[in-house]
Amino acid sequence: MTVLRPHAEDQYAEELAVLAKDDDRPRPPGWKLSPWAVTTYVLGDGDRITPKYVGARRIVEVAVATLATDRALLLLGVPGTAKTWLSEHLAAAISGDSTLLVQGTAGTAEEAVRYGWNYARLLAEGPSMDALTPSPVMRAMAEGRVARVEELTRMPSDVQDALITVLSEKTLPIPELNREVQAQSGFNVIATANDRDRGVNELSSALRRRFNTVVLPVPATAEEEVDIVARRVSQLGRSLELPETTTGLAEIRRVVTVFRELRTGVTEDGRTKVKSPSGTLSTAEAISVLTSGIALAAHFGDGVLRPADVAAGIVGAVVQEPVSDRVVWREYLETVVRERSDWRDFYRACREVS
Repeated sequence: MTVLRPHAEDQYAEELAVLAKDDDRPRPPGWKLSPWAVTTYVLGDGDRITPKYVGARRIVEVAVATLATDRALLLLGVPGTAKTWLSEHLAAAISGDSTLLVQGTAGTAEEAVRYGWNYARLLAEGPSMDALTPSPVMRAMAEGRVARVEELTRMPSDVQDALITVLSEKTLPIPELNREVQAQSGFNVIATANDRDRGVNELSSALRRRFNTVVLPVPATAEEEVDIVARRVSQLGRSLELPETTTGLAEIRRVVTVFRELRTGVTEDGRTKVKSPSGTLSTAEAISVLTSGIALAAHFGDGVLRPADVAAGIVGAVVQEPVSDRVVWREYLETVVRERSDWRDFYRACREVS
């Protein structure tokens, strides 16, 4: 059976091998590639290496340079700015393994960061290394790899603070066995958090000092966002093995324009102010809307992506709060979309599903 979503190190194994073969620059201890090669892998070279992240080169360079030191990396930004995507590819390029992952939620326990126990063996044999269940962080320390912590601010404060000793002392004590696990060369941590979660479980000052924070911005221009969306939609279509669909840039640009105008509160020409809905309307959501639209066009249409195929997805993304967001959407539809003569088919499609 085909894996639905291969890990980055598997999907781009050939590119990583090409970079490793040609990489003659200094590599930090435990790294598979040099910092220069890691950056090239992430941003692409315009030839053999495809871009994984589209954005300012300096942002990626700062992130990579941070991981080459003893400081952990915190990727911060609004939802949909490719924090998880970037962390996965950084781990794949540096360690050759992006799977050492802790998913932060309100229910994440301390064992996810430190270690747990196989209670059957613990009761039968007593405390021992064989009865211990290592966390992804402990495995990363022992193997000299990069551990990933997703949605750090979603985790309870006491679970967050379990990282302090790991990041400052590079060791994880196991008091039950009177021993410790020391981090090997190559170990580091990449954490992600989004701006919308500030105040949920705010990081302590002690933990924040252990991280170097890199803020991932939303795409600066509409053309940049269109490029990102077009690339990811194409990649997802291939990985999901969707039937070939004629996807014009015009439809992608229209979805991106709607999202950007509602997100910023002003139309593209700067002449009309609009209200913003409660949702984030991120680039990731635009990708989802267009991927769903392609599936509709391929399976229930004529194979050409049309306004009717994306209208329902856009309405679903915009109207998160049934009352307030619906008012915002209707006002935008009547005052902005309706007035654009080349958007009449899109206006009719949105009216039908609204």
